[in-house]
Amino acid sequence: MEPLALLLKILRYVWAAPCTAVGLSLAIILLLLGGSMRVRGGVLEVALRRGTRQLHFPISAITFGHVVLGLNEQLLTQLRTHEFVHVRQYERWGLLFFLAYPASSLWQWFVGKNPYWDNHFEVEARRLSTVPRKNRRA
Repeated sequence: MEPLALLLKILRYVWAAPCTAVGLSLAIILLLLGGSMRVRGGVLEVALRRGTRQLHFPISAITFGHVVLGLNEQLLTQLRTHEFVHVRQYERWGLLFFLAYPASSLWQWFVGKNPYWDNHFEVEARRLSTVPRKNRRA
């Protein structure tokens, strides 16, 4: 890897680091509940193990910086391309993503649209991913 490319990669990780720290904190909880973890493409994926008493969450997976949390490994596999788009969004927006994402949802609600489905970041993630329609809950 060229020095400039390496520097830019490091800067993307540093810029997203505060959000990744939140993800790591939540990942510890999932791991204590019997979850598993693996690194794919520079992203830590943490999933509850099949057979673990599933907590009821309205989402299948969620991303915080370079950490993706999922209800199980199968869902993480199905939603990986979608969630990795969110990783790239965190790399662009850094800590501002924690403001920009809910601001987009609030705006969509204000103009009478669906706060999740019409959220700018979700629209982009669906457009750039290959997630099957039936699994687009994340």
